[in-house]
Amino acid sequence: MKRNRLFIIAAASFFNVLCLAACAQDHTQNEKKLSITNSITQTTVLLNNQDAVIPLKALDKKNIASVGLSFAYSSVFDSLANKYDQVTSFSADAYRDSVNLNDLEDELKYFNTVIVSVDDQNVNKIKYVNFINSISKNKSVIIAYFGNGPGLKAFDLLKAPIIWTGQNSADAAAIIPQYIFGGIAATNKLTTAFSAKYTAGSGFVTQATRLKYTVPEDAGINSNQLREIDAIASEAISQKATPGLVVLVAKDGKVIFNKAYGTHTYDTNAPDKVTDIFDLASVTKVTATTPSVMRLFEEGKLKLDTNIGAYIPKARTSPMNNIQVREVMLHQAGFIPYIPFHDYVKTGDYSRDSSAAYPTKVADNYYIKKDFFKNFMWPKMLNSPIKTRGKYVYSDISMYVMKDIVEHISEEPLNQYTYENFYKPLGMQTAGFLPRNRFKPEQIVPTEDDKYFRKTLLVGYVHDQGAALAGGISGHAGLFSSANDLAIIYQMLLNRGTYGGQEYFKPQTVDMFTSKQSNVSRRGLGFDRWDPDTTKHYPSELASPQTYGHTGYTGTCVWVDPSRGLVYIFLSNRVNPTVTDKLSNLKIRGRIQDVVIKAIDESKR
Repeated sequence: MKRNRLFIIAAASFFNVLCLAACAQDHTQNEKKLSITNSITQTTVLLNNQDAVIPLKALDKKNIASVGLSFAYSSVFDSLANKYDQVTSFSADAYRDSVNLNDLEDELKYFNTVIVSVDDQNVNKIKYVNFINSISKNKSVIIAYFGNGPGLKAFDLLKAPIIWTGQNSADAAAIIPQYIFGGIAATNKLTTAFSAKYTAGSGFVTQATRLKYTVPEDAGINSNQLREIDAIASEAISQKATPGLVVLVAKDGKVIFNKAYGTHTYDTNAPDKVTDIFDLASVTKVTATTPSVMRLFEEGKLKLDTNIGAYIPKARTSPMNNIQVREVMLHQAGFIPYIPFHDYVKTGDYSRDSSAAYPTKVADNYYIKKDFFKNFMWPKMLNSPIKTRGKYVYSDISMYVMKDIVEHISEEPLNQYTYENFYKPLGMQTAGFLPRNRFKPEQIVPTEDDKYFRKTLLVGYVHDQGAALAGGISGHAGLFSSANDLAIIYQMLLNRGTYGGQEYFKPQTVDMFTSKQSNVSRRGLGFDRWDPDTTKHYPSELASPQTYGHTGYTGTCVWVDPSRGLVYIFLSNRVNPTVTDKLSNLKIRGRIQDVVIKAIDESKR
């Protein structure tokens, strides 16, 4: 009975903790929540960190397991840990009947990093002590210890880092993973000696290196001033601008708002979740292609003032040959905006079944013939007319071109290059192309019910027709992600290139690509920016001139405002069931952005 009661308490607390950033819109309640959080952080101590294991670095080299040793709040702990990297959960309670935990240890064979959560009720159990000592011999182990200080004596012979809090609660379980991953800096020392090893004055200091998950009050913002977001989201759904949406706000490296609204489609009860994966559409341009260009530019492998033909052999006999990379990145190359490739697909070009002749999956039951992109689409783009060189004409062809340049230089496909260089080391778990290869359809928000081209509801297949015919991987569209993953990479950019203790770009590279680089438009290199024509109120009425980011056709946007330390993410599927302009006409994205900006600006007064 006691265990059931504990489970109920844990489940209720789990909901409360998940609302830490997601439901946080009551000022008084959140001040109390922050007070509890601060009392925990003021007494949390990091021990045995002589090898600087914490905060964790090089996530791409780690395979992390979290093991709860009869810890009541494991679900809360693991939920927060999973915001930073993929963490696989195990519970010792599943092996309750065995005299040892050999079977559990066996299941950990593929993991090189194990986080163990244990409280003062269980810390001295011989089975658990033996388990910790055994896995410590050949794995990197981190102990998260909750409860009375004297229990630390159980770890006197252990060299593994220990993060200790005297509190054993759901709130504490939501905070300790943030120390481990660098969302919160360790600053305290023991004030009491608990053993010969853990003496008064023991403790290690660390720096915050990743996002923190908290309430708006932690960033000086009154939650009540964010309530209007709910009203605008409700308006978007009731006006059929989009069936659902997710909003995330990070201020000064702290995620202070992350909430999902509505449902996946109008005719389903599947609620949008903050962990849902969306088709980002043109946000692909600045989250996949442009960072790849930035990296190759920084390495000296790609030069902005070199012509396309220097990188793409096929372009040397085309009208594109002499156009410079810089012009392509600024949308000033003179390319036509796009080519409706799906209108050129003839009977015989596609099949309802896959085969060697039709290997490229465009959607469920739709396969395009082999080399359709190479033999038809790519030559058509390379030889398309150059009409407006020197003028700003937004063109998807630009990023088809940049993808090919990136792949020629890096000698890797774009999806592989971005995953290896950015998404995996940053701890981004959902970001990537072809999400149906990795995730269940239920986790992916459906876009259009395509009656014209693919004759199916698109779930995890890119909405953009050209990107779909190219196999789902393109420079202008095809990337999918959750809001949290986008927060990570854009916080890295807001930090001017550094995240998780690793430098991805030099500050001057970020500054250059994200600042205004054109004499004829508002654009940066790859990045869209605040529009100086104030009648346009773009991207919102209150956005600062430093603001950079991008929107996406499916109803997405990411905007970074360095002057306010702000990352704003809006994800929706406004093309479901079919394309509508209501999201733009009602200015939903910009109005929510302004609610956030107003709350930030008022907090400074």
